[in-house]
Amino acid sequence: MITPEKAIRFLKSKPALNLSQIEKEAGIPSKTLHKALSEQKDIPAKHLQSLDTALRKYGYSDAQFDKAQIISIVNHKGGVGKTTTVINLGKALSLLGNRVLLIDMDSQGNLSQCFGVHDPQEQIIDALLHNTPLPLVPITDTLYLTPSDIRMAYKESELANSIGADRRLALKLEEARENFDYILIDCPPSLGICTTCSLVASSSCLVPIQPEASAYHGVESLFNRIAEIRTYINPSLTVKGIVFTMVHKNQSVHKSMMAHIRENYKNFPIYNSIIEVSTVIKQSQVAKEDLYSYSPKSVSWQQYNQLATELIAL
Repeated sequence: MITPEKAIRFLKSKPALNLSQIEKEAGIPSKTLHKALSEQKDIPAKHLQSLDTALRKYGYSDAQFDKAQIISIVNHKGGVGKTTTVINLGKALSLLGNRVLLIDMDSQGNLSQCFGVHDPQEQIIDALLHNTPLPLVPITDTLYLTPSDIRMAYKESELANSIGADRRLALKLEEARENFDYILIDCPPSLGICTTCSLVASSSCLVPIQPEASAYHGVESLFNRIAEIRTYINPSLTVKGIVFTMVHKNQSVHKSMMAHIRENYKNFPIYNSIIEVSTVIKQSQVAKEDLYSYSPKSVSWQQYNQLATELIAL
């Protein structure tokens, strides 16, 4: 039977649901769910059985929150907004009631630096090479980081030559999956061992694409690599979708390129949420903060929040 915690997490993940209608269908007092979501009052145990029955009609299942979805944010072209997407998508998912772990697999360490983690003594490469515990740095009660820095670059060849290199991250994350709802991996701008490790460990991948010719032309090789990994190593790997980033919505070039990509890759989910170019994103990067912390009322934060809601629905 559903627990109060799982009920609240499910409802937070589906903000479009009509709480009053669910209360009516479950036969529970009005405002019970509203108060629970605003943390004013717990859901009484006597209402859980009827609430369980009602929520299953809207897609709830017992296994939904058992193990984390592991999603690589991947594109071997640099400068398309991968790290920015990991930072703000992760923060949005955590604010929607999910437990989220962010994995920094990029030796540039920009993801780690955004959360104030510089020169981490314990980082992901140590866990992969020496079988030490996965370092978990708490950012908030529901958001954690496994950091990285330039030491990853120095040790990358050692990892590549290790036995079972491409499976090591998968084994490490299997230990952590029960403690999180989402694990997001920030992949480096390459198709090397760190990206391969990430895709082998993932249940799905999200591909940020800037709608310009230079960013689009190389994406076919990325999808070929994803297909190879699915064929030879990780048959459960899927493409969670394509998200357009760094978009100038009023530029005809961007409009036509987005239409072209939607047509060419219509077999993949393509998110309606679009992340536009904005000054506030650049300012938050300089400030080394996520958009919610830096400017919660900004259009850019709302776009990432919408992306998180759309990703959960998929």
